[in-house]
Amino acid sequence: MNKPFAVPVNPGSACKPPSTKDFLVDRTFRALARVGVVLILALVFALVFEVGRKAVPGMEKHGLDVIFGSVWDVNQNKYGILPAIWGTLYSALIALLIAGVFGVSMAIFLTQDFLPPKLAAIFRTIVELLAAIPSVVYGLWGIYVVIPAIRPLAGWLNSELGWIPFFSTSLSGPGLLPAALVLAIMILPTIAAVSQDALTAVPMKTKQAAYGMGTTHWEAILKVMVPSAATGIFGSLVLGLGRALGETMALAMLVGNSNQIALSLFAPANTLAALLALNFPEAGPNEVEVLMYAALILMLITLIVNVIGSMIMVYAQRGTK
Repeated sequence: MNKPFAVPVNPGSACKPPSTKDFLVDRTFRALARVGVVLILALVFALVFEVGRKAVPGMEKHGLDVIFGSVWDVNQNKYGILPAIWGTLYSALIALLIAGVFGVSMAIFLTQDFLPPKLAAIFRTIVELLAAIPSVVYGLWGIYVVIPAIRPLAGWLNSELGWIPFFSTSLSGPGLLPAALVLAIMILPTIAAVSQDALTAVPMKTKQAAYGMGTTHWEAILKVMVPSAATGIFGSLVLGLGRALGETMALAMLVGNSNQIALSLFAPANTLAALLALNFPEAGPNEVEVLMYAALILMLITLIVNVIGSMIMVYAQRGTK
């Protein structure tokens, strides 16, 4: 009777059956992952609960007047954050438009064989270093460089095209456009880095197949590579918008901190994050309640933006499949 053939197994091979140690490591990792998820959810819940608990008295006293009011006067006990909500969304959208165009263009330039690999890696590192610069440094740079640089252009636009609402105010100091420009530079590394990863993740065979069909270099990039990486690129835009909505110090230094609603790019404005940062140090008990109310609104806006972005990404993934 023939004996069964025994397949030799190399002791260092990955094909051998898992040992008791492997099972223990796997179970430990799974347990730590579950604990990490629970801790993150608990932290988010604790944060929302603490902010909401301190915001409830302000919500009960002022109701929706805080959201739709436009006057912030501590002496008269009037608190309105509608201009800050407008400034938060307006500045973030302008910054996203600027950073989105330059960030995606930069990602294409660094990943689609326009530069030698070593030189592209150097430029990629330089872009990522922008994320390490403190926010207050960006604010100082905006005050001493950006505002003086765009003031002549703002004056010319106001004199020649002042009848257009976007240029109806002359730039005399801090304003919405300088804040949005600096904010765009701050979110640029996030958009560029994530977009690069999305473009790099597209299989090279996809691009080679496009070349095989007779496309040019730019046709392969714009009609094949970018649509294939569209979900990741859109994810980078959502991350950049989330960062822009919550940015504090640079905007507090550059936006002007004026409670007004205006379409002009040169008019001073305000944001929720700047409002919180500038008023908390000297706030009394009543003002703290309203500031926590404003913080809760800012968290809600960020949550809505991320949920909408996630829904669009899921829809786009289904369409791509």
